[in-house]
Amino acid sequence: MSTRVRYHPSYLEHLHGLPVHYFAGPDDGPGPGPHLPPPASVAWRLTADREVPFEERWSSFLDRVRTDEVVALVIGAWWQEWDEHGIGPVLDLITAEAHRLPRLRAVFLGDVEPEEAEISWIKQGDVGRVLRAWPGLYELGVRGAENLVIEPLRHEELRGLRIESGGLPPEPVRGLAACDLPALRHLELWLGTSWYGGDCTAADVRALLAMLDRSPRIAHLGLRNSDIQDEIAAAVAAAPVVAGLDSLDLSMGTLSDDGGAALLSGQPLTHLRALDLGHHFMSEEMTRRVRETLGAHIPDLGLTPAHRSARRPEERYVAIGE
Repeated sequence: MSTRVRYHPSYLEHLHGLPVHYFAGPDDGPGPGPHLPPPASVAWRLTADREVPFEERWSSFLDRVRTDEVVALVIGAWWQEWDEHGIGPVLDLITAEAHRLPRLRAVFLGDVEPEEAEISWIKQGDVGRVLRAWPGLYELGVRGAENLVIEPLRHEELRGLRIESGGLPPEPVRGLAACDLPALRHLELWLGTSWYGGDCTAADVRALLAMLDRSPRIAHLGLRNSDIQDEIAAAVAAAPVVAGLDSLDLSMGTLSDDGGAALLSGQPLTHLRALDLGHHFMSEEMTRRVRETLGAHIPDLGLTPAHRSARRPEERYVAIGE
């Protein structure tokens, strides 16, 4: 009997190798407080709450933390009761002070759990503004894809990009495919379902894979949580970029026997250190074939199946939608 894996967008615990620390200010005085950790030792998490709007918390952060030493920043819920305007005003605030965070290397936008907002309700914006404001940024993470904008750009230093969504629209994927990211090493996209705007096609995926030919350092690729997971598997099986990967993640989606067969009949995958196909809908026979073909070569092979409904065993679904 397989163990059912539950997927749940949760608060970050680490970013850029640093523990996340919640900044609770403002408090009773200006300037650095003795209770605050050294600025470069943590990833600073800022949110609004019922008592303190985001603008006030950001102002206190700038006042109380030596921001010229900060290397990682996590933005949680920016609204107090509901999100009327999306992340745009927050991007206005933080990018206007880019000169005060010259050592910033990692940013995560939308560190929100479902109790605050479902992943498909999080209103993002033009995240390229962050990349333009910090040309030395190494990592960018985004949760939520409503109103997400990625315009074509070149960024010399970005090494990691992660976008979590229940439905990633095709426009930002196409924008990303037109970018030049020569230092990129880690790319992870949760493409989601068409029920929540995830209308990317196999052609969009192939264009994205072609873009990665311009990222010679790419080592990890995750194209996850998609209701076209079989088509993604077929595209990946033929993509030249795969030959240079250390790890590949096609988990959380609707992978069936068709996708499994595409992976087995495509280019060799035995060089991979890790391959995650978890939350799959492959038959026991196909799962056995994958394990027998790849298991002896890939140290970390994830084959945990999705939970199937007893009433509708043929039904397939992504791990995270709404």
